[in-house]
Formats: sequence, C-alpha cells, structure tokens
Amino acid sequence: MNELMTYSKAGQIAQEVFSSLRTVLSLNGKARGAAASVFRLIDEGNDASVNEIDVWKENTEAIDNINGDIEFDNINFSYPSRKDVQVLRNLSLLARAGQTTALVGSSGCGKSTCISLFLRYYEPSSGRIMIDGRPITDYNVKQLRQNIGVVSQEPILFGMSIYENIRFGKVNATQAEIEQAAREANAHHFIMQLPDKYETLVGERGIQLSGGEKQRIALARALVKQPTFLLLDEATNALDNISEKIVQEALDRACKGRTTIVIAHRLTTIQNAHHIYVLDNGSVIEQGTHETLMAKEGGKYQSMVKCQQIERINDDQDDMMSIQKTTEEDEKSIFECSRLLSDSQIVDVNKKTTRPFRRRFVFLRLLSMTSPEWITILIGCIACVLNGAVQPLFAFLLTQIVESFKYCLTSERRRYVLGASLFFLLVGGLVWILHFFQYTAFTIAGLKLTHRIRSKAFACLLRQEIAYFDQPENGSGAICARLSSDASAIQEMTSTRLGAICEAVALSFFGILFGCFISWQLTLIVFAPLFFLFLIVYGQVILLSWVTQQSGLINGQASMLVVEIIHNMHTVKHLSIEKEVLRQYSEFIHQVFILSWKSSILFSITCGICWALYGYSTALLYWRTYDLFEKNELASNRVIKSSRIATSISAAEAFFDLFDRKPTIDNTSTEGRELLIDGNDIRQLNLHWIRSQFGLISQEPILFDLTIAENISYGLENVPMEDIINAARKANIHQFIEQLPQGYETKVGMKGSFLSGGEKQRIAIARILLRRPKVLLLDEATSAMDSHNEQIVQEALEQAQTEDSSRTSLIIAHRLSTIRSCDLICVLDRGHIVESGTHTELIQQCGAYYRMLTQNNLQ
Repeated sequence: MNELMTYSKAGQIAQEVFSSLRTVLSLNGKARGAAASVFRLIDEGNDASVNEIDVWKENTEAIDNINGDIEFDNINFSYPSRKDVQVLRNLSLLARAGQTTALVGSSGCGKSTCISLFLRYYEPSSGRIMIDGRPITDYNVKQLRQNIGVVSQEPILFGMSIYENIRFGKVNATQAEIEQAAREANAHHFIMQLPDKYETLVGERGIQLSGGEKQRIALARALVKQPTFLLLDEATNALDNISEKIVQEALDRACKGRTTIVIAHRLTTIQNAHHIYVLDNGSVIEQGTHETLMAKEGGKYQSMVKCQQIERINDDQDDMMSIQKTTEEDEKSIFECSRLLSDSQIVDVNKKTTRPFRRRFVFLRLLSMTSPEWITILIGCIACVLNGAVQPLFAFLLTQIVESFKYCLTSERRRYVLGASLFFLLVGGLVWILHFFQYTAFTIAGLKLTHRIRSKAFACLLRQEIAYFDQPENGSGAICARLSSDASAIQEMTSTRLGAICEAVALSFFGILFGCFISWQLTLIVFAPLFFLFLIVYGQVILLSWVTQQSGLINGQASMLVVEIIHNMHTVKHLSIEKEVLRQYSEFIHQVFILSWKSSILFSITCGICWALYGYSTALLYWRTYDLFEKNELASNRVIKSSRIATSISAAEAFFDLFDRKPTIDNTSTEGRELLIDGNDIRQLNLHWIRSQFGLISQEPILFDLTIAENISYGLENVPMEDIINAARKANIHQFIEQLPQGYETKVGMKGSFLSGGEKQRIAIARILLRRPKVLLLDEATSAMDSHNEQIVQEALEQAQTEDSSRTSLIIAHRLSTIRSCDLICVLDRGHIVESGTHTELIQQCGAYYRMLTQNNLQ
C-alpha cells in the first residue's frame, strides 16, 4: 500500500510537471519565433554584402583638412525600389570648394537625388562621386555626414524640445552655440517668446510649430555644426517674405567659405551662385553662371527665368496701378475682427471628471464586453466547473483502492481494482473532452473580445481631437503598443487565465465540500493557508499592476522614439546621430530593466512565502493524518498563477481610459465655440459631415504607402479610373504618371518617399480635386513646385475655386502673388486681424499688406 501511495503521488507530480511543461513549451514556441525575427535583423545588419553603406565601419579614412571639391563623374542611378526607372543618366558636375553651386530644373529631374547620393543614402549604379579627387567611398561615412549641413524641403523634427532638436546637429553643442545658430536662422526671437523657450516640446514631427518655424529650427540644426559642406534643398521655401530675406542673408553668410549645393525653384535665390547646373530628365543640359545662361537664347534656364519674371512683372504692374500717390504714408486705424485664442478658455472635461470606474471594476467591465459570446463562455465555465470536480473525484477513487487493499479479500481485490481503474480511464477521457471545450470556448471568446477592443479603441482614437495626439504619452509608438501588446494581454486574461481561475475556484469549492464530508478538522488545516495566500497574491497583483503601468509608459516612449527614427531615417542618417538615438533608446530599456529587477525581488520573496506555506501546511497535515493528503494538490500553485492577471487588468484599464475619454471636439457632440457656417451654429452640425465638405491641401503633402491611384481615390469607394485620371490632369501630374512603368499602379513608398516634393504635392492636389469639396483650404499648395508647374497648377486651382459658384476658398500664402484675385484678404498679426479688404483696397491703405508686398517686390 505504501508503494501504491508513493507511485500515486509521483504520478500526480508528473502530471503537474507536464501541465507546467505545456505552458513552458507554448512560451518557448513564441520566444523561438520572436528570436528568429530578431536574429535575422541582427544578421542582416552585420552582413557586409547586404549593408553596403555601414556607418559603424572604421576601416575608412577620416575626414581631416579636406579642401571641399565635389565631383560627380558619369553617374547613373535608379532607386532600388524602382530599378526600371533611371533617375540619373551619365550625370557629371563639379562643385568647387568654398563656392556655391546651384541645381535647377523641373520637379523630378533628379536634383534631390544628387544630394541623396552625396549623403550616401544610396550607391550609384555606375560612375563615381569624389571629394578632392578621391572616391567618396574612401571616407568614413559617419564623419562625412557630420561635416555636411542639410536643410531639406520638408523639415523633419523629432518629438522633443527645441533645444534637443537643434543639439542633434552637434551632440556636444553648448547652450551658447545653440542660441547663436538659432539667431543665424532667425529662430531665436520666436523661440524666446514661447513659454518654455528652448525647452518647448515641438510635438511628434514638429506638429506644434508652423512650417516656417520648423524650417528655421532645421536650419539652426544645420548651422550649429559649422559644416564644411552645406546642402540647401529649398531652404527658405516655407518662410514669409520678411523672414525669407533675413534667413537668406544668414544663409549667404553661412555659405561663405563652404562648399554649398543649392536646389531651388525660385531662381532669384541662386542668381549669385558661382555655377549653375540645369538638369532635365536626369542629365545636365546647361551649365554656367547666371549671366552666361541668360545670354543663351532659347535655353532652358533663360525660359525658366523669363517665365518667373513675367509673372512678377505683371504682379508689380497691377500693384503699382492700385497705389494712390501720396506725399506721406497715412496711418489707418487698425480694427480687430477676432480675438486671441487664449481669450476663450477651453476646459478639458477629462481632467475635471473622475474616472468612471475603479480598478476593482475593470475585470467586471471586461467580462461585460464578452456578453455577445455568453453562450461560448457558459460552455467554458461548465467545463471548468466539471474539471474542478475531477481531482477530488480522483482522490475519492484513490482512497477506495487503498481501502480495497486493506479490507477486501484477495479474490475481491482484483474486481475492485479493475473497476476503479476502468473508472479512472473514463474520468480521464472526460477530462480530455472537458479541457477541449474549456480552452476552445475561452480562446474563441478571447479572440473575439480582442478584435472588438481593438476596433473600438481605433474608433475612439479617430474621435479624439488633434490636441490629444500632441501629448507625449499619446505618440504613435505608444498607441501602436497599446493596440498590439495591451490587446494581446487582455486576450490572455479572457482565454487561458479566465479558464484557470474558474477551474481553481471549482476545485477549491469541491475540495472543501469533499473535505468537510470526510473530516472538517483536516479540511481547515489544508485550506487555512489559503487566506494568507490570498493576501500575498493580492499584494502581487497590486505590485505587478503598478510595474505594468510604469513599464508601459516607458515602453510607449521607447516605441515612439523607434517609430520616429524609422519614419525619419533619412534625417537620422544625414545628422549622423545613430549612436545618440541608440543611447536614448538604451536608457529607456535600462529603466525598464531596473524597474523589473526591483519588482522581481519582491515577487520572488512572495513566491517563496507561498511555497513555504505549502510546506508548512503539508507538515501539519502529516502530523495529524495523511488520509486527505491529496486534497491540497492545487491550493498554492493555481492561486499563484492568477497573479499574472495583473498585467491584463492594467492593459484593460488603459483601453477603458480611452473608451471613456470624451474628446474636446466630438464628432457626435454639439459642443462648439462661436463659429457659424451658412448662418448655422457649428454646434448644431455633425463634425464628420463638416470635414467631409472640406478639401485641404497643406504645405507638407502626406501620402500613404499605396499606389498612386489608391492615394488619389483614398477614402472614396468605386471611383472610376476616368475620374482619377481627370483629377490628375487638372493637377498637372498625369503626364508624369504615364511615364512610369506601372503608371497609376506605381507604389509611392512610405509617406511618398519614392517621389519628389513637387510630385507628392500634385498627387495631393489631385486627391482633393477628385472630391469636389464645398470648402477649399490651400496652405502653400504650390510652394514645392518649379515656376512652370506652379503656373499650371495655380491655374488649375483657380479653376477649381471658380467651377462651383458655391465653393468657398481659404488660402494661406506667403507669396502674395497667389492671392491677388481673392475677394477678401485678411492680414493677421499676433492672432489679430489688423487689415482686411481686397488686394486693391489694402494697397491703397499703405499698411501692413502694402509693406509685405513691397518687400516681396524688392526681392
């Protein structure tokens, strides 16, 4: 009998081991899959054949005392993603040290590609790029980029402070150097007017700042490193006339003594360049100084300059005809038609209201969301209850076998043992069926709940106002982590964890019931430690929940950093800040490590106490009797496992915070402030409908990683291809698209990375024209185009504004020539309207508008 008890106990231990092994193997499978992906990424990063341009490579010559000559020798190039489209064709050019070299041409001719090749984002298909007569591949990539200052057409800022963004240009820059660079870029004055000055957070991708402010900070970032080479890709494109003149003067000073390559559509900014190259279709078709190129009759450069001059002269003549001749400048009274935004106090209702639920209600609320699957959950719960009754049943059968050996005759023992063994087999089959229904039911319910939560969370995100995403904790990285890992944690709780809890509760109930039937005194001995275990586990739940929340915040910041770095990899590369961003990411990971390490010590202590209580209760039970030994099999380990549910509760709590958050501007709300549309209070109009009537063409076009046709028709269903082509024609992009091998099915890349700035802007214009909006909002819509394309697209925009008599157009412009024909022009200063009227009326007033126009004409 002793051997039977020993083997029985060993079998139960083996069962527990294999049960734990099942979980371990499941986690091991997930870990192996994740590890394979990580190791593949590491191997690709270390593979020299894959990583041809290695910023960590040390066996190259350091840049020291170089003269600064840049030479492109018969360069041919096609982007890896579009190898069938040749961007550069036998291109050769020379930029002398200390001189300014300009590259001009229509959009998509290869100007920006030259800069990308010099920065070594890519390697040319053939040909050589040389510095001082030596191949650029001989120089250290990191040091090369540290000696290059870049100001691109679309300024990229990171979601940090202004100070940190400028410091990225020179990691060890002092405060004085940063402020001096900001002064040179005409940014210091507006920075000092901000409440937090240089510590002001710019938001993700610099969303808190205007286009001109972002451009000036990007310029300061380039100047702070005092680079040997300066690359300017429409550096003053986003600035108003006054700021452009000041910044252009700063750039002229910065260019002295440096090798400078300037890309420009506005040819007045490069007339003083030492050498000008005119590009067309990836090749140099003209070169020389401004004077020599203008002397070439019928040349490309001459026609481009004349086109811009004719447009400017027409504007000047119209302006001068409208000016009344006066001996002195009359000071007109300045009236205000609007008040500062700060006058209207916007109250965040989410800060004034308490959270609609407490932590103890999270689990119940989560269960309420599974109500559509109540039948599935009911089946799982029934299976759990029956599973919980199995182990006491096993204990009862085992005692019957033991009793049969003790009291039955030898002839009867065989019959008792065979009967009990057969019953064991039947119960084992029942357990298999019950576990199948248990795990299947809860897994299905968990998957459906996860799908429901993710969909609802994404819908709630779409309802939030823009200010919600300006908060650091609501960056793209944190939101992506919330939708992925947090939702997965909830699925784990509502599937395997919920089943384990139900089974443990059923086991405890039937164990106590069966124990009281045998001996209530021994039952108290067995289950007395459960009270202390409950207190310990409750402490573990609180601890793990706090750790999960803190780790989630840190991981969210780390994820946001990674997302920004990946999206803005070109900026990271040309700033050569790989080690700096790696250091910042490592700091986030180290914080999580320290937090987890400290909590693991406390968790280990509590786990040790749990197992110690198990040993103490077992010793006490042996001291009294061993009759009901099997009834304490699951008392501690099942309860300990339930503490892992704290992670899921914290994840669910984060989702419920989002579900219950009331947007400051709600699609379905009637809240609004002093704004009328057609005489109707905006509070009475649906926000989603209002926005569907607007067409916005912004300064920085945003495209999705889809085809050109899908980008133009994005958000619309069943759009005929004919309408898409018609919109593209109006935006002057159809001819370019037709030249691509895949035409309208060409992928544009992440955020349109495969296209030039002008090409992206024209696709964005086509996307708006396809929608035929009632209100057209133009924010520097043609700023990224050369003069030829700008004129054509401007005509298309004017036609779009007038083709529908009921269409309202609101234009934001720094180039005043684009708004001369507007019915009403409002001049803003510090949030106030200081002048309003038609173009002619404002010129006659000789006020702020007139001064801006005069400054523009002088340029």
